[in-house]
Amino acid sequence: MRRDVFQAIADPTRREIINLLAHQTLNLNAIADNFDISRPAVSKHIRILTECGLLMITQQGRERYCKANLQKLQEVSDWTEQFKSFWMQKLDALEDFLEKEKKENDRK
Repeated sequence: MRRDVFQAIADPTRREIINLLAHQTLNLNAIADNFDISRPAVSKHIRILTECGLLMITQQGRERYCKANLQKLQEVSDWTEQFKSFWMQKLDALEDFLEKEKKENDRK
């Protein structure tokens, strides 16, 4: 099964793992200690994140350390950027409408 960045960030646990690793490199046990799920479940999330290219795992002695590859999130940023102008126009129109409504109510 081919995985992509969007699949990776679809799960809240994986998003939290990315958040943890965005600030520091951690070994697998240290990551698992932050969650109330089984270590095999954490390992599965780590595997998915690695397959998507969001994590890099390096071996240092007997320990395996995970580091976030946040550059891969650029794909998500690029995709959401195309909707930014659309929503900005909608929010500006809403603001104009609310200001108009407020002025009309103030006159009453």
